[in-house]
Amino acid sequence: MSVLEEMRIRSLGVIDDAVVELSPGFTAVTGETGAGKTMVVTSLGLLLGGRADPALVRIGAKAAVVEGRITVSPGDAAAVRAEEAGGEVEDGALLVSRTVSAEGRSRAHLGGRSVPVGVLAELADELVAVHGQTDQQGLLKPARQRQALDRYAGAGVDGPLTTYAAAYRRLRAVVTELDELTVRARERAQEADLLRFGLDEVAAVEPLPGEDTELAAEAERLGHAEALASAAALAHAALAGDPEDQEGVDATTVVAAAGRSLDAVRAHDPALAALADRTGEISILLADVAGELAGYADQLDADPLRLAAVEERRAALTALTRKYGEDITAVLAWAQEGASRLTELEGDDDRIGELTAERDALRGELSVLGQQLTDARTEAADRFAAAVTEELASLAMPHARVSFAIGQSEAPDEASGIDIGGRSVLYGPSGADEVELLLAPHPGAQPRPIAKGASGGELSRVMLAVEVVFAGSDPVPTYLFDEVDAGVGGKAAVEVGRRLAKLARSAQVVVVTHLPQVAAFADRQLLVEKTVDGSVTSSGVTVLEGEDRVRELSRMLAGQEDSETARAHAEELLETARTSG
Repeated sequence: MSVLEEMRIRSLGVIDDAVVELSPGFTAVTGETGAGKTMVVTSLGLLLGGRADPALVRIGAKAAVVEGRITVSPGDAAAVRAEEAGGEVEDGALLVSRTVSAEGRSRAHLGGRSVPVGVLAELADELVAVHGQTDQQGLLKPARQRQALDRYAGAGVDGPLTTYAAAYRRLRAVVTELDELTVRARERAQEADLLRFGLDEVAAVEPLPGEDTELAAEAERLGHAEALASAAALAHAALAGDPEDQEGVDATTVVAAAGRSLDAVRAHDPALAALADRTGEISILLADVAGELAGYADQLDADPLRLAAVEERRAALTALTRKYGEDITAVLAWAQEGASRLTELEGDDDRIGELTAERDALRGELSVLGQQLTDARTEAADRFAAAVTEELASLAMPHARVSFAIGQSEAPDEASGIDIGGRSVLYGPSGADEVELLLAPHPGAQPRPIAKGASGGELSRVMLAVEVVFAGSDPVPTYLFDEVDAGVGGKAAVEVGRRLAKLARSAQVVVVTHLPQVAAFADRQLLVEKTVDGSVTSSGVTVLEGEDRVRELSRMLAGQEDSETARAHAEELLETARTSG
């Protein structure tokens, strides 16, 4: 079993630097109001991934640091999770630390390895059950009461609840999609009509990829055909000569003459031979260009009818690019996407039918699973209530009776409910059941919701009884109670201490308490004291033994450490605790 052995707390709240040594059994933390007892709870919360509040950092300090040493056995969930995170367990001890800077930054270490804070939070589920005043208030909420019942029921509820939750999530998704399809039917019809019109326009023109670019180039040529033909003819004459001008000089003839001159003497100088070769290449290139110019002039189309046809086609393409894309390529892409979207819209009626059938099937499945949850909770509620009632008898409430009221609320119509027991009832992510914990504190009293019928002391004992019952069905290694004995006194306080001591036989129990009757039953009592300057130093958290413990219990009883009556009562309490079975 994992046991929290020790915590070192530095610069946290009123604590400057203190070491808290805990018993593997029952540890009571006591001290004057404001001495810093709750910092023990806060420190443990930080170690287990709780929210880091920079306001907790002691004034003048750069950071608050909490370090803990946990004894673990091989195979413990805590040891396994630490090793998964890369941490190490040395000599059966797992070291955990949390640092919170004054600026709000937070760091966590587990087994010597830096880890996300969330990893520490995962350990919390396996290591410690923390209960304080806020947990008591939480128990007043029906949702928390249902969660407590489900936790006690275990596999009987877990199985159908997991299946139910998955079906519920799917139903929410189906209903959302179905609502969107049906509510937006008119909008979808309008969108489909616009898509059909646009696709018909594109189909009527039948554009080809890149056609607009090709036609633009052709229109440019046709519009300047005469100028292009004249330029080509003049260039051809300059390169190859004009047959009608026998005395004219052309480039081909001049370059050929230059080549012949160089060829005649190329054998005498390699450099000149190279120039002769280049001149020959120029001559060939001129001949090729002259030939292409002649062909260009022959092929040039100067037909005005063709130009008119090109411009008409370009106008049709431009009408498309004004509406559907910056060029024909974009228009064709729009048409492809539009056709896909139109198919989707036209298939919505089929989709509505499919979703409607799935919705009805899921509601039927939830009805079956919801009934299973109701049956499992009803069966577990009887056992849970009986166990808590038995525990209350050990907590000076021998005539109290706890029970559960499990019911459902009628749905306003069939569409908003599921069938449970032949009725259409409202349902949610955890089923259709409304669970409420009832308390009858004495014979003849009508069971009432604990939110209305339980005093502070009764609520504290109900909370403790619930946790003791959980300890038997779903145990954790350590239980931390932060003044859950509030509102309890006298004989009831003695019974609370006795019950906590009994719980400590199978688990580690740490209690922050102001009640001497509770502290007397502890295996170890820690006193938290502030120094004159208002801080808690390394000597401010001490283990009380012998006379020191009697003095502290006397202070808690009467506010006077040296009162003989209080001392006698304190010794009597310790003796009662020692001899208690």
